[in-house]
Amino acid sequence: MTDDPSTPTPTIPPSQNRRSFLQLLTASSVTVGGVVVAWPFLNSLSSQNTTLEQNFVDIDISSLKAGQQITVTWQGHPVFILNRPTEALQALQDASLITRLRDPDSKELQQPSYTQNWHRSIRPETVVLIGSCTHLGCVPTLKLGAKLGSFYNCACHGSRFDLAGRVYKSMPAPYNLPIPPYTYLKPNIIRIGENPKGQNFDFTQIKQI
Repeated sequence: MTDDPSTPTPTIPPSQNRRSFLQLLTASSVTVGGVVVAWPFLNSLSSQNTTLEQNFVDIDISSLKAGQQITVTWQGHPVFILNRPTEALQALQDASLITRLRDPDSKELQQPSYTQNWHRSIRPETVVLIGSCTHLGCVPTLKLGAKLGSFYNCACHGSRFDLAGRVYKSMPAPYNLPIPPYTYLKPNIIRIGENPKGQNFDFTQIKQI
């Protein structure tokens, strides 16, 4: 059966065409608007996840030999992890060194209470320091020498720190190098950014970074 060519083809009134187009446009605008509104929320969730991941840094120090140091980043700060040899630990208690230090007993709040000791660490052989000079934030360089010849030197303005991060007297830097919160998850795994159980050190309360 064939269509009768004499039968007129029905047409859609212009007003109906415009109404359908406006309905489609409105529906599309609502969909796009929903995506635009949702994106900042989804993006904030992603940012929160990233922030949470950056709160902690786990470091395996099993291969860190005596006299060696590694540098990692925690919350934008360089962090020195140094395995101090026996002679360096002995030097930290040398009376001739202690008299040259500005704050040898770490009385200023630049470290957690659990590192407020002569070696400024949880374990004597391993020190964890924020590697930013307390003068203007430059990154000091480790200089290893014989006995009292080992120190951190800030080449920018000459500040000097011992291997516990304690600043020498008459230096531009006013405070010892900060120590971040940290704990041992295992004998050779350090987590930077978390205190040991029972401790509540707040890094934001330190004197200066």
